[in-house]
Amino acid sequence: MKNTNSKSSQNGTQKNEKQNGVKAKPDAAEGLRKLFVDELKDIYWAEKALTKAIPKMIKNATAEELVEALTGHLEVTKEHVARLEKVFSSISEKAAAKKCEAMEGLMKEAEEIMQQTKKGMVRDAGIILAGQKVEHYEIATYGTLCTFAKTLDENDAASLLHETLEEEKEADAKLTQIAESFINAEAAR
Repeated sequence: MKNTNSKSSQNGTQKNEKQNGVKAKPDAAEGLRKLFVDELKDIYWAEKALTKAIPKMIKNATAEELVEALTGHLEVTKEHVARLEKVFSSISEKAAAKKCEAMEGLMKEAEEIMQQTKKGMVRDAGIILAGQKVEHYEIATYGTLCTFAKTLDENDAASLLHETLEEEKEADAKLTQIAESFINAEAAR
């Protein structure tokens, strides 16, 4: 009977490991945690930089719907900065920014699009293009960070990151809706 209990207990352990994924070795978990924190610093820099870049996009946009969407997302982006500070706090880390090369490149590209197009629907279409590139980068980043947080049993951080992920998806969908409703057609004329 002891063998049966031992085997049953062992099967339960195996079942738990399969449900929760492969059990990480301590040094592997430490490496994932370091990557998680480094990428939090990266997206924290990116969100802070976006609070300065979005107003330039607003200034250059002409369609009222686009201006409204960008203005609303600027406020949401400020909330993302504050929420990331809560994420850092929830994992007992100091909120710190590390320059995000990818976001810097995306913002530079947005600047070039605005400089190379005349004010109007073509520039608006370019602003949407640039904005969606940013959103897709953020969606990928927040999705991965959310998964890392869950893997590391940082459930508060995972919840906060998931909230931001959903807001980034909403912003992307809103930009698509604006582009498809009239901006792209007007830009083609």
